[in-house]
Amino acid sequence: MSKKGIIIVNLGTPDKPETKEVRAYLKRFLGDKRVIDMNRLIWLPVLYGIILRTRPKKSAALYQQIWQEAGSPLLIFTRSQTNQLQARFPDRIVRYAMSYSKPLIPEVLKEMHDLGVTDLTIIPLYPQYSTTTTAPIFDEVAKFYLKAQAIPTLHFIQSFYDEPLYIEALANLIKQALSKKKIDKIVFSYHGIPVSYIEKGDHYLEHCEQTTQAVMKLVGDVPFISTFQSKFGPAEWLTPATDQTLKELPKQGAKNILILTPGFVSDCLETVEEIEEENYGYFMAHGGEYFHYIHPFNADPTFADILEKLVKQR
Repeated sequence: MSKKGIIIVNLGTPDKPETKEVRAYLKRFLGDKRVIDMNRLIWLPVLYGIILRTRPKKSAALYQQIWQEAGSPLLIFTRSQTNQLQARFPDRIVRYAMSYSKPLIPEVLKEMHDLGVTDLTIIPLYPQYSTTTTAPIFDEVAKFYLKAQAIPTLHFIQSFYDEPLYIEALANLIKQALSKKKIDKIVFSYHGIPVSYIEKGDHYLEHCEQTTQAVMKLVGDVPFISTFQSKFGPAEWLTPATDQTLKELPKQGAKNILILTPGFVSDCLETVEEIEEENYGYFMAHGGEYFHYIHPFNADPTFADILEKLVKQR
Protein backbone atom coordinates (compact mmCIF):
# COMPACT_ATOMS: atom_id res chain seq x y z
CA MET A 1 0.00 0.00 0.00
CA SER A 2 1.38 3.37 -1.02
CA LYS A 3 1.98 6.10 1.54
CA LYS A 4 1.31 9.59 0.22
CA GLY A 5 2.98 12.85 1.11
CA ILE A 6 2.66 16.55 0.21
CA ILE A 7 5.33 19.25 0.46
CA ILE A 8 4.55 22.91 -0.07
CA VAL A 9 7.63 25.05 -0.73
CA ASN A 10 8.25 28.76 -0.29
CA LEU A 11 11.33 30.93 -0.74
CA GLY A 12 12.54 31.17 2.83
CA THR A 13 13.28 33.67 5.57
CA PRO A 14 16.15 34.51 7.91
CA ASP A 15 16.12 32.56 11.19
CA LYS A 16 16.25 35.85 13.09
CA PRO A 17 15.98 39.53 12.11
CA GLU A 18 19.67 39.99 12.85
CA THR A 19 22.61 40.81 10.56
CA LYS A 20 24.32 37.41 10.93
CA GLU A 21 21.18 35.40 10.12
CA VAL A 22 20.18 37.71 7.25
CA ARG A 23 23.69 37.36 5.77
CA ALA A 24 23.45 33.56 5.87
CA TYR A 25 20.05 33.68 4.19
CA LEU A 26 21.14 36.10 1.47
CA LYS A 27 24.29 34.06 0.84
CA ARG A 28 22.18 30.99 0.01
CA PHE A 29 19.58 32.97 -1.93
CA LEU A 30 21.79 35.25 -4.02
CA GLY A 31 24.38 32.49 -4.50
CA ASP A 32 21.88 30.42 -6.49
CA LYS A 33 22.74 30.42 -10.19
CA ARG A 34 19.04 30.28 -11.04
CA VAL A 35 18.38 33.49 -9.12
CA ILE A 36 21.39 35.43 -10.40
CA ASP A 37 22.15 34.21 -13.91
CA MET A 38 25.53 35.88 -14.27
CA ASN A 39 29.11 34.79 -14.84
CA ARG A 40 30.35 33.51 -11.46
CA LEU A 41 33.72 35.23 -11.91
CA ILE A 42 31.88 38.55 -12.08
CA TRP A 43 29.04 37.91 -9.65
CA LEU A 44 30.75 36.18 -6.70
CA PRO A 45 33.23 39.00 -5.98
CA VAL A 46 30.31 41.45 -6.03
CA LEU A 47 28.23 39.19 -3.77
CA TYR A 48 30.96 38.52 -1.22
CA GLY A 49 32.88 41.77 -1.55
CA ILE A 50 30.01 44.26 -1.52
CA ILE A 51 26.47 42.90 -1.06
CA LEU A 52 27.05 40.53 1.86
CA ARG A 53 29.02 43.26 3.64
CA THR A 54 26.42 46.00 3.31
CA ARG A 55 22.94 44.63 2.60
CA PRO A 56 22.43 42.27 5.61
CA LYS A 57 22.47 45.07 8.19
CA LYS A 58 19.96 47.15 6.20
CA SER A 59 17.71 44.16 5.54
CA ALA A 60 17.87 43.08 9.19
CA ALA A 61 16.53 46.48 10.24
CA LEU A 62 13.61 46.05 7.84
CA TYR A 63 12.92 42.51 9.04
CA GLN A 64 12.81 43.81 12.62
CA GLN A 65 9.91 46.06 11.62
CA ILE A 66 7.75 43.17 10.39
CA TRP A 67 8.95 40.39 12.73
CA GLN A 68 6.40 38.81 15.06
CA GLU A 69 6.84 36.81 18.24
CA ALA A 70 6.42 33.53 16.34
CA GLY A 71 8.82 34.57 13.56
CA SER A 72 8.57 36.19 10.15
CA PRO A 73 5.12 36.52 8.55
CA LEU A 74 6.15 34.22 5.70
CA LEU A 75 7.11 31.43 8.10
CA ILE A 76 4.02 31.89 10.26
CA PHE A 77 1.64 31.77 7.31
CA THR A 78 3.43 28.89 5.59
CA ARG A 79 3.03 26.85 8.78
CA SER A 80 -0.65 27.75 8.89
CA GLN A 81 -1.14 26.75 5.26
CA THR A 82 0.60 23.43 5.98
CA ASN A 83 -1.62 22.74 9.00
CA GLN A 84 -4.77 23.57 7.05
CA LEU A 85 -3.74 21.31 4.20
CA GLN A 86 -2.90 18.50 6.64
CA ALA A 87 -6.45 18.79 8.01
CA ARG A 88 -7.80 18.33 4.48
CA PHE A 89 -5.66 15.21 3.97
CA PRO A 90 -5.49 13.34 7.31
CA ASP A 91 -4.31 10.19 5.50
CA ARG A 92 -1.26 11.94 3.99
CA ILE A 93 1.92 13.38 5.46
CA VAL A 94 1.99 17.12 4.83
CA ARG A 95 5.11 19.22 5.38
CA TYR A 96 6.54 22.55 4.28
CA ALA A 97 10.05 23.32 3.05
CA MET A 98 12.00 26.42 2.12
CA SER A 99 14.41 26.95 -0.75
CA TYR A 100 16.88 29.06 1.23
CA SER A 101 16.16 28.53 4.94
CA LYS A 102 15.25 25.74 7.32
CA PRO A 103 13.67 23.33 6.82
CA LEU A 104 15.54 23.05 3.53
CA ILE A 105 14.11 20.94 0.71
CA PRO A 106 16.62 18.02 1.04
CA GLU A 107 15.88 17.77 4.77
CA VAL A 108 12.15 17.43 4.17
CA LEU A 109 12.63 15.00 1.28
CA LYS A 110 14.76 12.84 3.57
CA GLU A 111 12.02 12.93 6.21
CA MET A 112 9.49 11.80 3.59
CA HIS A 113 11.85 8.99 2.56
CA ASP A 114 12.40 7.89 6.16
CA LEU A 115 8.63 7.85 6.73
CA GLY A 116 8.21 5.52 3.75
CA VAL A 117 6.40 7.92 1.41
CA THR A 118 6.02 6.35 -2.04
CA ASP A 119 3.78 8.96 -3.69
CA LEU A 120 4.83 12.60 -3.27
CA THR A 121 3.21 15.84 -4.44
CA ILE A 122 5.38 18.96 -4.41
CA ILE A 123 3.76 22.39 -4.69
CA PRO A 124 5.96 25.48 -5.12
CA LEU A 125 3.97 28.34 -3.61
CA TYR A 126 4.42 30.51 -6.70
CA PRO A 127 1.30 30.83 -8.87
CA GLN A 128 3.37 32.05 -11.83
CA TYR A 129 6.29 29.90 -12.95
CA SER A 130 9.75 31.45 -13.07
CA THR A 131 13.21 30.03 -13.51
CA THR A 132 14.16 32.17 -10.47
CA THR A 133 11.64 30.63 -8.07
CA THR A 134 10.06 27.37 -9.23
CA ALA A 135 13.03 25.95 -11.13
CA PRO A 136 15.39 25.94 -8.11
CA ILE A 137 12.88 23.75 -6.26
CA PHE A 138 12.83 21.27 -9.14
CA ASP A 139 16.65 21.34 -9.15
CA GLU A 140 16.79 20.41 -5.46
CA VAL A 141 14.28 17.60 -5.87
CA ALA A 142 16.11 16.18 -8.89
CA LYS A 143 19.46 16.45 -7.11
CA PHE A 144 18.12 14.61 -4.06
CA TYR A 145 16.91 11.64 -6.10
CA LEU A 146 19.85 11.61 -8.53
CA LYS A 147 21.54 8.64 -6.86
CA ALA A 148 18.63 7.31 -4.82
CA GLN A 149 17.87 3.61 -4.90
CA ALA A 150 14.13 4.21 -4.60
CA ILE A 151 12.24 7.17 -6.06
CA PRO A 152 8.62 7.88 -5.13
CA THR A 153 6.00 8.65 -7.72
CA LEU A 154 6.45 12.42 -8.04
CA HIS A 155 3.81 15.02 -8.85
CA PHE A 156 5.39 18.44 -9.35
CA ILE A 157 2.99 21.39 -9.63
CA GLN A 158 4.78 23.76 -11.98
CA SER A 159 2.34 26.67 -11.63
CA PHE A 160 -1.29 27.47 -10.82
CA TYR A 161 -1.76 30.94 -12.30
CA ASP A 162 -4.66 29.61 -14.41
CA GLU A 163 -6.37 27.59 -11.65
CA PRO A 164 -9.99 28.90 -11.57
CA LEU A 165 -10.17 28.81 -7.74
CA TYR A 166 -7.07 31.01 -7.55
CA ILE A 167 -8.43 33.49 -10.09
CA GLU A 168 -11.85 33.59 -8.41
CA ALA A 169 -10.28 34.14 -5.00
CA LEU A 170 -8.29 37.16 -6.22
CA ALA A 171 -11.33 38.57 -8.02
CA ASN A 172 -13.47 38.18 -4.90
CA LEU A 173 -10.93 40.05 -2.77
CA ILE A 174 -10.97 42.91 -5.28
CA LYS A 175 -14.78 42.96 -5.46
CA GLN A 176 -15.02 43.17 -1.66
CA ALA A 177 -12.69 46.16 -1.66
CA LEU A 178 -14.53 47.83 -4.55
CA SER A 179 -17.82 47.55 -2.66
CA LYS A 180 -16.44 49.88 0.02
CA LYS A 181 -14.82 52.60 -2.06
CA LYS A 182 -14.86 54.00 -5.58
CA ILE A 183 -11.48 53.26 -7.12
CA ASP A 184 -9.64 55.04 -9.93
CA LYS A 185 -7.25 52.18 -10.72
CA ILE A 186 -6.32 48.66 -9.63
CA VAL A 187 -2.58 47.95 -9.49
CA PHE A 188 -1.34 44.37 -9.85
CA SER A 189 2.22 44.34 -8.52
CA TYR A 190 4.29 41.28 -9.40
CA HIS A 191 7.85 40.59 -8.32
CA GLY A 192 10.14 41.67 -11.14
CA ILE A 193 12.84 39.64 -12.86
CA PRO A 194 15.50 40.64 -15.42
CA VAL A 195 14.28 40.98 -19.02
CA SER A 196 17.13 38.68 -20.11
CA TYR A 197 15.44 35.75 -18.33
CA ILE A 198 12.30 36.25 -20.41
CA GLU A 199 14.38 36.45 -23.57
CA LYS A 200 15.92 33.07 -22.68
CA GLY A 201 12.50 31.43 -22.42
CA ASP A 202 11.13 32.07 -18.92
CA HIS A 203 7.30 32.07 -19.07
CA TYR A 204 6.92 34.36 -16.06
CA LEU A 205 5.78 37.51 -17.88
CA GLU A 206 3.22 35.55 -19.88
CA HIS A 207 1.85 33.97 -16.69
CA CYS A 208 1.60 37.36 -14.97
CA GLU A 209 -0.24 38.90 -17.91
CA GLN A 210 -2.67 35.99 -18.09
CA THR A 211 -3.32 36.21 -14.34
CA THR A 212 -4.23 39.88 -14.55
CA GLN A 213 -6.47 39.41 -17.58
CA ALA A 214 -8.32 36.44 -16.07
CA VAL A 215 -8.92 38.24 -12.78
CA MET A 216 -10.16 41.44 -14.44
CA LYS A 217 -12.50 39.43 -16.65
CA LEU A 218 -14.32 38.48 -13.44
CA VAL A 219 -13.98 41.88 -11.76
CA GLY A 220 -15.43 43.94 -14.59
CA ASP A 221 -14.88 47.37 -16.08
CA VAL A 222 -12.37 49.05 -13.78
CA PRO A 223 -9.08 50.61 -14.98
CA PHE A 224 -6.05 48.50 -14.09
CA ILE A 225 -2.32 48.13 -14.65
CA SER A 226 0.27 45.42 -14.06
CA THR A 227 3.59 46.54 -12.57
CA PHE A 228 6.80 44.92 -11.29
CA GLN A 229 8.53 45.51 -7.97
CA SER A 230 11.72 44.69 -6.06
CA LYS A 231 14.30 45.52 -8.74
CA PHE A 232 17.78 44.41 -7.73
CA GLY A 233 21.03 45.29 -9.48
CA PRO A 234 21.84 47.24 -12.67
CA ALA A 235 20.30 44.88 -15.25
CA GLU A 236 17.17 45.78 -17.22
CA TRP A 237 14.10 44.44 -15.38
CA LEU A 238 10.47 44.06 -16.36
CA THR A 239 8.54 47.33 -16.46
CA PRO A 240 6.60 49.37 -15.57
CA ALA A 241 8.14 49.54 -12.11
CA THR A 242 5.68 49.59 -9.20
CA ASP A 243 7.42 52.42 -7.34
CA GLN A 244 7.65 54.71 -10.35
CA THR A 245 4.06 53.95 -11.35
CA LEU A 246 2.75 54.88 -7.92
CA LYS A 247 4.59 58.20 -8.11
CA GLU A 248 2.95 58.97 -11.46
CA LEU A 249 -0.63 57.75 -10.95
CA PRO A 250 -1.85 60.76 -8.90
CA LYS A 251 -0.62 63.13 -11.64
CA GLN A 252 -2.71 61.10 -14.11
CA GLY A 253 -5.84 61.50 -11.99
CA ALA A 254 -5.70 58.11 -10.27
CA LYS A 255 -5.69 59.21 -6.64
CA ASN A 256 -7.70 56.30 -5.23
CA ILE A 257 -6.17 52.88 -5.82
CA LEU A 258 -6.29 49.24 -4.84
CA ILE A 259 -3.02 47.34 -4.99
CA LEU A 260 -2.48 43.60 -4.74
CA THR A 261 0.46 41.21 -5.15
CA PRO A 262 -0.87 38.09 -6.94
CA GLY A 263 2.52 36.36 -7.04
CA PHE A 264 2.73 36.17 -3.24
CA VAL A 265 0.56 33.79 -1.19
CA SER A 266 1.98 35.01 2.15
CA ASP A 267 2.98 38.42 3.41
CA CYS A 268 6.72 38.98 3.61
CA LEU A 269 9.29 41.77 3.44
CA GLU A 270 8.39 42.54 -0.20
CA THR A 271 4.71 43.05 0.61
CA VAL A 272 4.54 44.47 4.14
CA GLU A 273 7.59 46.73 4.00
CA GLU A 274 7.94 47.40 0.30
CA ILE A 275 4.29 47.75 -0.73
CA GLU A 276 2.42 48.72 2.43
CA GLU A 277 5.11 51.06 3.74
CA GLU A 278 7.57 52.25 1.08
CA ASN A 279 5.28 52.38 -1.95
CA TYR A 280 2.38 53.68 0.09
CA GLY A 281 4.68 56.56 1.02
CA TYR A 282 5.57 57.26 -2.62
CA PHE A 283 1.92 57.31 -3.65
CA MET A 284 0.72 59.61 -0.88
CA ALA A 285 3.72 61.95 -1.21
CA HIS A 286 2.92 62.49 -4.89
CA GLY A 287 -0.72 63.44 -4.39
CA GLY A 288 -2.47 60.13 -3.72
CA GLU A 289 -5.54 60.16 -1.48
CA TYR A 290 -6.61 56.54 -0.90
CA PHE A 291 -4.31 53.51 -0.95
CA HIS A 292 -5.74 50.10 -0.09
CA TYR A 293 -3.42 47.10 -0.06
CA ILE A 294 -5.12 43.74 -0.53
CA HIS A 295 -3.04 41.26 1.46
CA PRO A 296 -2.10 37.82 0.09
CA PHE A 297 -4.09 34.78 1.20
CA ASN A 298 -1.98 34.28 4.34
CA ALA A 299 -4.03 32.06 6.69
CA ASP A 300 -7.28 32.37 4.72
CA PRO A 301 -8.85 28.88 4.29
CA THR A 302 -9.55 29.85 0.67
CA PHE A 303 -5.91 29.16 -0.11
CA ALA A 304 -6.15 25.72 1.48
CA ASP A 305 -9.07 25.11 -0.90
CA ILE A 306 -6.79 25.98 -3.82
CA LEU A 307 -4.00 23.70 -2.59
CA GLU A 308 -6.45 20.89 -1.95
CA LYS A 309 -7.73 21.09 -5.52
CA LEU A 310 -4.19 21.12 -6.93
CA VAL A 311 -3.40 17.94 -5.00
CA LYS A 312 -6.59 16.17 -6.08
CA GLN A 313 -5.99 17.04 -9.73
CA ARG A 314 -2.73 15.04 -9.65
